Amino acid sequence: MNVKRTLTNWRNYRRTVAELERMTTRELADLGITQYEIRSFARTAHGL
Repeated sequence: MNVKRTLTNWRNYRRTVAELERMTTRELADLGITQYEIRSFARTAHGL
C-alpha cells in the first residue's frame, strides 16, 4: 500500500509542477511563488 501511495504522490507532484510551469510570472506572483520555487512548492504540497 505504501508503494501505491508514493507513486500517487509522485504523479500528483509531476502534475502540479507541469501546471505551475505553464503559468506566467504574473500568475505565479498572484499565488505568492516564483518560477524558482515551483518544485519546492510542489514537493511540500505532496509530501515528498
